Amino acid sequence: MKIKIAVPSKGRISEPSINILEKAGLGLKDRESRKLISKTFNKDIDVLFARASDIPEFVQDGIADIGITGIDLIKESEADVIELLDLKFGKTNLVLAAPEDSNIKSIDDITSEMTLATEFPTLTKKYLEKNNLNLKIVKLSGSTEAAPFIGVADLITDLTSTGTTLKMNHLEIVDTLLKSSIVLIANKKSVETKKDLIDSVSTSIKGVLDAARKKLLMMNVKTKDLECVKEVMPSMGGLTISDVLSEEETVAAQAVIDEDEVFDLVNKLRNAGAKDILVVPIERII
Repeated sequence: MKIKIAVPSKGRISEPSINILEKAGLGLKDRESRKLISKTFNKDIDVLFARASDIPEFVQDGIADIGITGIDLIKESEADVIELLDLKFGKTNLVLAAPEDSNIKSIDDITSEMTLATEFPTLTKKYLEKNNLNLKIVKLSGSTEAAPFIGVADLITDLTSTGTTLKMNHLEIVDTLLKSSIVLIANKKSVETKKDLIDSVSTSIKGVLDAARKKLLMMNVKTKDLECVKEVMPSMGGLTISDVLSEEETVAAQAVIDEDEVFDLVNKLRNAGAKDILVVPIERII
């Protein structure tokens, strides 16, 4: 039994999606040629390249068993899928924005005579209905930020991660409709019929996420200094201790720590008596 993983074929989330699969041990055999379907080094798992906006429906309809796409696209398409993991990248917000020189400073300033342009008509309509507003919605497929300045609309809803593009186009955020990130999703039937393979993929990817910004710290410690080292050493599950056969009264100690702790911790460990300290990258934590 085989599974297909749908991955964005292009755009800002394509490379990060492929990279996380490769770190999880699912290297693509045809990565350079970018065929529609690429085999991986696991004979039971193939990768299907598709538009990010098509992936929610591909997974819902069983064309792919698993997919990587944005929460915003899932909600917009109203796809009936299972969310397995937040992949911790591609964070963005769907916001309501208006020209900075307009009188629209809050949702209370919006009237039903106004027109709104967006690439997300479904999410936008739900937001307006929730706020008892009945605006005309113009669906665009790009350059949404230009709409208020060419007479297409009074305001827009658009994706932003930093707000920089909006500011460059003299737009300001009025409200936030949705916070989005990139997630791993699965087809409901596939989760039942191909559970083992899907669990293996999900577990491997979660291991990559858990290992992000983690380091393995290894050191030799004199037995008499071990308690002092323990006192300054944070770790996920305590120190792992083993004997050093070539030296008497010395043990080897290791622990997993956060990357941002390394600089300060190494000096503290040296002062506590540790030596031969190694800092090693971690690929996965299962």
